[in-house]
Amino acid sequence: MSADPPPEELSLAADFPAATREDWLKLVAAVLKGTPFEKKLVARTYDDLPIQPLYGRDRAATPIAGRALGAPWQVLARVDHPDPAAANAEARHEFGNGATGLALVFAGAIGGGRYGLEATEAALARALDGVHLDAIALELDLGRHGQNAAQRIADLVQRQGMAPAATNIRFGCDPLGALSVAGSSARAWREIAPEFAATIVDLKRRGFKGPFAVGDARPIHDAGGSEAQELAFALANATAYLRALEAGGVTLEDARQMIFFRAAVDADQFLSVAKLRALRLLWGRIEEACGLAPKPAFVSAATAWRMMTQRDPWVNLLRTTIATFSV
Repeated sequence: MSADPPPEELSLAADFPAATREDWLKLVAAVLKGTPFEKKLVARTYDDLPIQPLYGRDRAATPIAGRALGAPWQVLARVDHPDPAAANAEARHEFGNGATGLALVFAGAIGGGRYGLEATEAALARALDGVHLDAIALELDLGRHGQNAAQRIADLVQRQGMAPAATNIRFGCDPLGALSVAGSSARAWREIAPEFAATIVDLKRRGFKGPFAVGDARPIHDAGGSEAQELAFALANATAYLRALEAGGVTLEDARQMIFFRAAVDADQFLSVAKLRALRLLWGRIEEACGLAPKPAFVSAATAWRMMTQRDPWVNLLRTTIATFSV
């Protein structure tokens, strides 16, 4: 009995010549019938950066210091109800449906939209009743009095008898971002900076891992700014926080690990991907300018308010799904 012959190996498109960009451009030119390629098929961002209709692989590309290897994704559920009991019910519901952490939004926060939890001891205790802060990720979206809210969260952890080092809390102190939303301040940054640094030094001394401060790009996005403006704002604030922490006695090596970033992603998937990559590259350049070898920055992405619609809310499901794929 003879064995069956091995199956014939087929190579898809083997009978066709390899396609080149030049071949594609000739076909495109025939369709455009004289219309300039740049005018018809090349889009531009608000910063006048060109977006080509088709990209090949960049063989000169180098790796980006992205997420730490093996780090799991976190799915954070937004909890922002001003009624602490309702906020607690929201949190419990989200944990029962797959969330791995909470984004706790306070009144007056950058992402609050005139909504959010009051940063009182009683409100925090009720909203987080039954929530094991040493078993979840917690990210704070703070307002103008954010340093007080951060301290109260830290006090709550210790009252519950948890080890601060066992928690995974991103405190999100961002006084410059909060002031940008408020539009004014009774005090200059040089007066606020020492208090900001002292708050973070105290949280670190109490045993929390952080990160503690955030460079948040959302105020610019929500105001209609461009991608370059968003990144410039977040990076400028993060650099100011680096300087404030260094002036407060923290080494630059430790200070850069106390800072993370937050950005909005929207239904323009590829532009959102590019924005997050650019954020990492630019922060790496700042680290190098400080004499530090770049390390992966933690970037928290939030689906953008600016892309939402009120009249056809079901489409928001599609938009947020696309935005999530950008991360």
